[in-house]
Amino acid sequence: MRPTHLGPIYRGLQLDAKVNARLSLFGITKRFPGVLANDNVSFEVKPGAIHALLGENGAGKSTLVKMIYGIMQPDGGEIRWNGERMTVSNPKAARKLGIGMVFQHFSLFEALTVLENIALGMDAKIPARDLENRIRQVMTQYGLMLDPHRIVSTLSVGERQRIEIVRALLLNPKLLIMDEPTSVLTPQEVEQLFVVLRKLAAEGCSILYISHKLHEIKALCETATILRGGKLVDTCDPRTETSRSMAEKMIGGGLKDIKKVDGRTFGAERLVVRGLNVPKDGHFGVALKDISFSVRAGEIFGIAGVAGNGQNPLLLALSGEEIVAEGSAIAVDGEAMGQLAAKKRRLKGMASVPEERNGHAAVPDFTLAENTVLTARDRLGMVNGGLINEGKARTYAGEVIAAFAVKAQGPRSLAGSLSGGNLQKFIMGREILQKPSVLVVSQPTWGVDAGAAAAIHQSLVDLAAAGSAIVVISQDLDELLSLSDTLAVINEGRLSRPMAVKDADIEQIGLLMGGIHGDPTAEVGHLSEELAHAHQA
Repeated sequence: MRPTHLGPIYRGLQLDAKVNARLSLFGITKRFPGVLANDNVSFEVKPGAIHALLGENGAGKSTLVKMIYGIMQPDGGEIRWNGERMTVSNPKAARKLGIGMVFQHFSLFEALTVLENIALGMDAKIPARDLENRIRQVMTQYGLMLDPHRIVSTLSVGERQRIEIVRALLLNPKLLIMDEPTSVLTPQEVEQLFVVLRKLAAEGCSILYISHKLHEIKALCETATILRGGKLVDTCDPRTETSRSMAEKMIGGGLKDIKKVDGRTFGAERLVVRGLNVPKDGHFGVALKDISFSVRAGEIFGIAGVAGNGQNPLLLALSGEEIVAEGSAIAVDGEAMGQLAAKKRRLKGMASVPEERNGHAAVPDFTLAENTVLTARDRLGMVNGGLINEGKARTYAGEVIAAFAVKAQGPRSLAGSLSGGNLQKFIMGREILQKPSVLVVSQPTWGVDAGAAAAIHQSLVDLAAAGSAIVVISQDLDELLSLSDTLAVINEGRLSRPMAVKDADIEQIGLLMGGIHGDPTAEVGHLSEELAHAHQA
C-alpha cells in the first residue's frame, strides 16, 4: 500500500507490483532562483532495464540525474533504492549504493596512463597490481580491450570513454547512468558500446540512458521517460514509437522537416582551400596536414570526425583567428585570405562560429547587444569614429532574438543569463543574418533541442540557397548527413576525399572517422578491403 503522507506526488506513477523497482522517484522537485527545474517528477527504473530519459534542453534531465547521483539534493519528494527511502548525500554515497555515472565530458588526465586515471577515480585505495588485475578482468568480461599502461593522450575518444566505463564497472554498479555517451563516437564504436550495455542489462544492471539521438533510443531502450519544462509528460515504449513522434513529445508540438529545393545547382567556387598546413599547438595539439577542399555557391560542405582530430585548428585557420604561413592556402571568391586577420576576412564576406560559445563565440558578461558588436561592427556599421552606435547594436540584437526565437528578456540581457541552447541560437543568428558569402561553423546545434536544431538547420539551408558557401564541422554524423551536400572526414589532421552525401556509406564513413592505419585519405571504395587485410595481419 502506498504511504498516505506523500499525497499527490504519486500522480502519474504506475507501480508494477510484480517487479520491485531498482530506483523509484516520487514527486521530485528542484527549484533554482526563477526556475522550477523539476516539477513533481515520478518514475521508476526496473532491474536489468535500459531506460531512456528524454527531453529538450532545459527540460530538467541533468538536474534530475545529478540528484540521483548525489551531486545536488531535491527540494521535495523522495528517492527510493530497492524500495527503501534513501538520501543520496554525495557521489561517494551514490557509488556505495551501486550507482555509477559516465558523464558526457570525460574527467581524465591526458599525461597519465589508463591505470593511473582509474586509480584516481576509485574511492578505496587498491594496490596497483591488484587494481590492474581487476581492470583486465573487467575488460575481458565486457570486451573493452585497452592497455592499462597506455598514456591517455594517445587514445581515441572512444577508447577514453572505455576508461570511464571500466572505472564505473569496477564498482559492480546496480544502476549505470549514461549522459550522451555516443556524442563523439564513430558508428562502429557506438555498436561496440551497445553490446556492452546489453550485456550489463542481461546481468541485471539497470541503465538510465540520456541521449538526443532518438534512433539510438529506439534501437537500445525498452522504456522512455519524457520531460518537458521540468515536468514528466509521457512514458512510452520507444520500440513502438518513431523518432519523430518522440521528438514532438519532447518539444510539445510539430517538428519541421528541412526543406531543400529539388534539383539545386551550385555556382562558382567561393571558398578554396589548397595545401593548408598548420603546425600543432603544444604537446597535445593536432597539426593540419595538406588540407584541400572547395565549396561552391549554394553548397553545404560537411566535415565529420571524432573530437580532437584537428577540427578546432581548422576553424581557427579558416576564420582568421590563426594566420597561416601560406597566404594562398585559403581563398574567398578568388582572393587570397591566409595572411589576413579575422576582421579583414569578415569585411571580405566571411563569417564563423566556433565550437565553444562561452568565452569564445560570446562574452558572458556582455549584453546581447554588445555581443553583436564583436562580429558585426564593421559589416553592419555599428562603430563610427571609434564610438559604438548602441542603437544599431540593440536593433540588430532584437532582430536576431525575434528571428531565432531566442528566450531572453531583450537586447540588454547578459549573454551569461541565457541557457546554453538559447545562447547557441543567438550566436548562430548573429552570423547568419549578416548574410556572409562564406560561413564556417563548428557544432551548429551543440546542446540545442530538436525544435531549435531544425530551425538552425533550415536557416543554414536558406542561406546556402541565397548563394553562400557553408562549411559545417560537426561530431554529429546524423546532422551532417541530413544537412550537407558534400562530406569529408577529418582524422589526425588530414582530410579525406570529399564524397557526395547521396552516395555516402555510413560504415565506410565510420572507418574514415576511426582512421584506417591513420590514413583517412585512403579511397572510400578500398576501405573494407584494407580493413580485411588488417584483420588477417
